[in-house]
Amino acid sequence: MTAAAATASKPLTTTTPNYDFGRALGPLQSRLVEVEKLPWTPTGHKGIDIKILMKDDTTGLMTALFRWEPGSVLPDHQHTEIEQSFILEGSLVDEDGEVTAGNFVWRPAGSRHVAKAPKGALILGFFLKPNKFF
Repeated sequence: MTAAAATASKPLTTTTPNYDFGRALGPLQSRLVEVEKLPWTPTGHKGIDIKILMKDDTTGLMTALFRWEPGSVLPDHQHTEIEQSFILEGSLVDEDGEVTAGNFVWRPAGSRHVAKAPKGALILGFFLKPNKFF
């Protein structure tokens, strides 16, 4: 069995929630996501909304856009695996400093912090597993 055939025979558990690709897709076809068509949904943290670009509920893998209103705070949480954030607009602040637009930050598994966006932010985030909140 070829590698492609083995991959194709595994059930696909990765999705883009709330998005219609407009046609049935085979297991190995690219998933083109028109981001502007995705809805912003509340995260449960005041002033922070999310557009989930891709997620796998089986593994916890997720790529998402986060929109933070000015003054938003993500309370004390721990990154259970490596977390990566690219700041598209605004900035993200924690006790280690401020990450401004056009810059990237990654945090090791086990790191813990409170994140703030005093001026607001638009962030592209990559997670291997969900955060743990305290």
